[in-house]
Amino acid sequence: MRCPFCNAEDTKVIDSRLANEGEAVRRRRECLTCVERFTTYETVEVTLPRVVKRDGTREVFDESKLRGGLQRALERRPVATEAVEGVIHRIMRRMRSSGEREITTHHIGTWVMEELRELDQIAYVRFASVYRSFQDVSEFREEVDRLEKQPSAELRERQIKLIPDIDDLPVNKPR
Repeated sequence: MRCPFCNAEDTKVIDSRLANEGEAVRRRRECLTCVERFTTYETVEVTLPRVVKRDGTREVFDESKLRGGLQRALERRPVATEAVEGVIHRIMRRMRSSGEREITTHHIGTWVMEELRELDQIAYVRFASVYRSFQDVSEFREEVDRLEKQPSAELRERQIKLIPDIDDLPVNKPR
């Protein structure tokens, strides 16, 4: 790693810590020539699958398009920026973990709708109306009716789980 102050090639790592929820490593470095200190961040570079559009064309995934679609759906809604970033992070993680070289816009749109359904129902209906190309008010009404029949996130939290989460299982715990 070159020193940003004197451009020397000899630097040493003084301290390393996890950053960005374990997604990166933060390193404090010291230049052996000019003794200046600086911070670097190391992250894994994973390529995302190419996106296959409805017309069959393929393009590189563009995070700004995903963010723009979410922001339009969430316009003037009381949703924190951190929540939107969380949605983007989860969708991109799903894309990477799919193991596919190409992924359709249909899959991405479905994942966005799943996330919005949990995050904000108004934004969900806005996104669904564009994504599914609602032709009339009856399609809009059907989607709202379907949404109303689903239990709220709060109600789901209070329900007893039939199958416990893997983290809740008493595996290898000392007695």
